[in-house]
Parts: sequence; C-alpha cells; structure tokens
Amino acid sequence: MTNYRDEAVVLRTYRLGESDRIVVMMTEANGKVRAVAKGVRKTRSRLGSRLEPLSHVSVLLHRGRELDIVTQVEPLDTASALRANLDKMTQGLAMLEAVDQMTIDREPVPHVYRMLVGALGALAQGGSSLVVGAFYLKLLAAEGFEPELARCTSCGSGEELVAFDVVNGGLQCRSCRTGPAISSGAVALMRRILGGQLAAALAEPESAMTHEVTRIATVAIERQCDRRLKSVGMFERHD
Repeated sequence: MTNYRDEAVVLRTYRLGESDRIVVMMTEANGKVRAVAKGVRKTRSRLGSRLEPLSHVSVLLHRGRELDIVTQVEPLDTASALRANLDKMTQGLAMLEAVDQMTIDREPVPHVYRMLVGALGALAQGGSSLVVGAFYLKLLAAEGFEPELARCTSCGSGEELVAFDVVNGGLQCRSCRTGPAISSGAVALMRRILGGQLAAALAEPESAMTHEVTRIATVAIERQCDRRLKSVGMFERHD
C-alpha cells in the first residue's frame, strides 16, 4: 500500500462506526475515490469541517484494497459562498449527485473533475440560472451521451425540429414527434452550450428559455442515471 496526493471535490459522506466517516471524492488524477476519514465525527477533529460536500481540497491518501484512508487534508476552497446561500448550495449538491451517479470508482476522468470545479466556481461567483443545466449537458457530452441537436433522432431530418425525445436523446421533427415540445430559443441555447459558446450562454439573463433548457437537461441526465436525482427536487422546491 502506498500514499498518494491529489486534488478533489467532496461529493458526499456517510457514517462509519461511532467516529469515522466514508468520504466520496472526485479527484483530479484518480477518478472517484472512497476513503475512510478516521475520527472526524469527534468534536476535536479538524478534518471533519474540511471534508464536507462541495469542499475543494488537496488530500493525502493511503491506498487500501477497497477503501483508502485520509491522512491529511488542506482546503483549496471551503465553498462558503455556496453554503451561505440555500439556492446555490442545493444547486451545487445537484451537480455533485450527478457526477457521483455518472462516474465509476477509480476511473480517471480529469475532464469531469475540471468541469465540476469550474461549474461550482461559476455558481459561487455569479450564479447564472443556466449553470446547472449547462453542466448537465456538458457532463452528458463528456460521458458519451451528447444530445443530438442537429437532426431528428427518428428520421434524420434537419427541418422543423420541435420536440425533445428523452429516450433517444435528441430532437425530433414535427412528423416524428413523440416527446414534449421544445422552443427554437431553447434549441439555439443548447447548441451554444455544446458548441463552444458556454460563456456567452451563461451570460443569458434568467428567462423561461433558460428554465426550459435546465428542465430538459435535468430529464436527460436523470434518464442516463436511471433514477430521480434527490438534490434536483431540493433546488426545484426553492425556485
């Protein structure tokens, strides 16, 4: 067994015994890692506050067979700006849950780690109404499930794309429509997000169109996760 250091975002934690916790982290170089943080539930532990969900940390880990062991933690970002705002915190937790569900243990995905750090930073700084929806779309694309936005998923036509088919993951033309309607503005905005114009898309003011994109992106990622994301319900209740 060896020690290794990495940077990580804490996705979630759960209890282990009377004083320990298991911490699930998305690391930069080692993918999703599960590790035991010993004694963090004791009142004198300094590690506990540094290993809360949303925290961005530099961590020293001792590699084990199934669970690693946390030996040192240094905060890079405490996410205090997110925790101070209920809406931002719940939106951040929704992104963490999606990453947890979409990734496999110990499979390095540095692009997902960088996306998550960037999205949490954008949420903390400005809180664009599109941060969560854009993150979901980019995560789907990064994991090989990019929505088809150029042509109908049923017949291949590029004309009159008026609906979004969640089952096949893309747009439908008027003739093939089975999914819910989607506005032309939402289609254009999704194309900008996935077409290299993310900053411009995030600058869009909050509107019915931005909410439409977030709703579609949420349904799409829940389809891939094959479950309702618990955190999504939390931030939807606070909209």
